[in-house]
Amino acid sequence: MRHQKRGKILGRGKASRTALVRNLAAEIVLYEKIKTTEAKAKFVKPYVEKMISLGKENNLNNRRKLLKFFYFENPVKKILEVLGPRYKERKGGYTRIIKLGQRQGDAAKMVVIELV
Repeated sequence: MRHQKRGKILGRGKASRTALVRNLAAEIVLYEKIKTTEAKAKFVKPYVEKMISLGKENNLNNRRKLLKFFYFENPVKKILEVLGPRYKERKGGYTRIIKLGQRQGDAAKMVVIELV
């Protein structure tokens, strides 16, 4: 039975949903602003916040945790060298979601998620 097993599914299986989250998080870290749907932005926001919180302290353990999450090295370097020191004094809330309206084709709610 799957009692109390709620969570966003985003119309995907577990593997493709995990890949989506990891890729979206990497894009947000690298480009600092991306345009996506509201559901995806709300789903990926906690992951980005946790990764930036890990990057505030540059040590081997945190680097390994970041490398375990991201598929490649570039976002890890940016978090540890740029974003970690930038948000050193900030307690949280590193991202913001700005609503844009509906997409023409399927009327999906579009947003911009960006780093503060």
